[in-house]
Amino acid sequence: MVKAGRWVAGVPGVGEARAVLGRFDPRRRQAEPGAAERVGEAADVELSDIVAALHFDLAEWLGTDAPPKVFDRISGALDEQFTSVVTTGQSVDRETFLSGLWGARNAVAGVEIEVSEIRELARSGNLIVVRFAAENRIGGTGTRRTVTAVLVTDGRTHLWETVHETATPDSESPAPAAE
Repeated sequence: MVKAGRWVAGVPGVGEARAVLGRFDPRRRQAEPGAAERVGEAADVELSDIVAALHFDLAEWLGTDAPPKVFDRISGALDEQFTSVVTTGQSVDRETFLSGLWGARNAVAGVEIEVSEIRELARSGNLIVVRFAAENRIGGTGTRRTVTAVLVTDGRTHLWETVHETATPDSESPAPAAE
């Protein structure tokens, strides 16, 4: 189910007018198209779809007993040279990221991922830089972060080359306990 731009793992549905919805696997029920904030060109809508689709799959993988084809879609969206800087500041390569993700299948049942404020920052040749807000919610607890990503494209396909996540201080989540 999609509500207010949130993806509830495993239940496609309908969103509100400001929801950012992606093109999903054609075997799924299609959600009503949402209105992404436009920054310039028509390509912004496509970019919103790409960001939304990956996060829909992540929510499905992390929050349900998803079939391996969901993992395949996620890994297929990542460039071979993919790297990610997570909110702790640790940098991980593609293999490490995917290994951790594989083990996290259905680890956060019912997770919702909301993606908003999608902005194309730059486009040059085959590279696109995008920034967006992402919030993972489980029940009443959420963690919000600002994400900057570089995608590489041939005009038809888009691969995530690098992602940098920064925790957002105004998150609704309670502060983590000191270890």
